[in-house]
Amino acid sequence: MKISKRCIDCLYKRQMDRSNNDKEYMEIVDEIFANRDESDCCPYLVYQFNKEYEKRYGKAKSFRDINRKYNDIVLEREDKIRTIIEKSEEPLKKALMYSRVGNYIDFGGMNVVDDDELFRLLNDVETRKEDEQVIESFFSQCENAENFLLLADNCGEIVLDKLLIEQLKRYYPKLNVTVMVRGGEIYNDALLEDALYIGIDKVAKVITNGTSIAGTVYKTLPDEAKQAIDNADVILSKGQANYESFAEEGFHAFFSLLCKCEMFVERFNVPRLTGIFVEKD
Repeated sequence: MKISKRCIDCLYKRQMDRSNNDKEYMEIVDEIFANRDESDCCPYLVYQFNKEYEKRYGKAKSFRDINRKYNDIVLEREDKIRTIIEKSEEPLKKALMYSRVGNYIDFGGMNVVDDDELFRLLNDVETRKEDEQVIESFFSQCENAENFLLLADNCGEIVLDKLLIEQLKRYYPKLNVTVMVRGGEIYNDALLEDALYIGIDKVAKVITNGTSIAGTVYKTLPDEAKQAIDNADVILSKGQANYESFAEEGFHAFFSLLCKCEMFVERFNVPRLTGIFVEKD
């Protein structure tokens, strides 16, 4: 997805804030903006900024403790949520909505994750009428699919993705499911160690995007990840960063996310934290 002026302004301010407006560092930021390719998305630019930041200031803050915290928070509720899903009238649809709600746990898209807000969202998992047509298309394509790829996003959220995969395999037992996580630490995005910790490897094959890019930038992916995309009959992309990096890039996919920043609120014309489920090429 092409980067907007609003996003450029937001990225620039973030780099100013994190560097205390270091003149030399901001000159490098200006150079990255000036030399960017027309197709470069926000997650890829952030990846470039982070490499320069680490050269100058050392490693950025680690989120590993936060990752473990939110993995554990959702794992503690896993059995209860699974029961709610299985007792619902439409378990697969319910699991899909829980998976989307988990996208709230995002320290990249938001400065603060409010635990009370997370618990409220987990207690209010409903389908929007605007989602219905896309959900039916999703189910229809899964029914005829062989290979399913989930582009994962955040820790904690990935536990709810596991519950979704359980239901997908129950309804469509022929599906071969692969989950792609980040290949390096970036915010609280899910890594391979998180995937193994929460047990999603027991229901799907797990691969990585090979980098610490908070998204799915095809040109940067290792061969295994590219092949997973190329061979997928259905792709479910989770979160804002995966949307920014993967939408409108020539791959047919379903996108599931909560609108957490102004760009997404304006793009979809919805209130903040509204869940979106869309199908795009």
